[in-house]
Amino acid sequence: MSVNTRTMRNRTLQIGTLTAVVVLLSACGGDPNSPGVEYMPDMYRSPAMEAYLDHGQDPYYFDDAVVKAQRERQSARKPVAGTVPFSMDPAKAAFNFPYPYPNTPDGYEQAGLELKSPIPMIQENVDKGKVLYDRFCLHCHGPKGQGDGAVVKNGNYPQPPAYDGAQLAGLSEGKMFHSLMYGKNVAMGSHAGQLDREERWLVVQYVKYLQAGGRMPSGGNTGMAAAAPVDTLNAQ
Repeated sequence: MSVNTRTMRNRTLQIGTLTAVVVLLSACGGDPNSPGVEYMPDMYRSPAMEAYLDHGQDPYYFDDAVVKAQRERQSARKPVAGTVPFSMDPAKAAFNFPYPYPNTPDGYEQAGLELKSPIPMIQENVDKGKVLYDRFCLHCHGPKGQGDGAVVKNGNYPQPPAYDGAQLAGLSEGKMFHSLMYGKNVAMGSHAGQLDREERWLVVQYVKYLQAGGRMPSGGNTGMAAAAPVDTLNAQ
């Protein structure tokens, strides 16, 4: 191999190395949060999307000003006041009706007198209610509703009364539902954001079961929701 050929090969290697270094350095931007130049990043790292934002049209087809304006505009809208969500199951349509009792002491008492469970007191519903109870209520009220949950034991929170005790044994299902809807006193917050209407009633069924000492209560509601008066269903 001649000297010129070796020199050219070394020069080519040097140029290639310098080019690679330049490319690597150019991939490192000044923004510490920037990943630099990535090859097909969406194949392994999807972009984070903000909830309730309209991320706009593809800027490849639309002006940047249009895209920016759309990204600053909320996309998801709250339902119009007074509207009722559509239900595919007519038997469950009443769960979507507006709740008529206000978050006041009078509303609490009225719900206790008028509001009745639209689902039957059967073992299947009690079992479903137990699953929900264990997720959302057990931490304060305890596994048997004795007010001995982990939050009370370990967090030094006031102990809630036992479900089968003198204070709550006669608590009506309407007052239970109202408490789940709005919360009760200082320690118990509203569960309306965690449980829908039907799930709240299922929890009430399980609490009734605990009120009876872990047995199916005698004289409970064993009829289907359709058998309840129309005005009662509308109050759900």
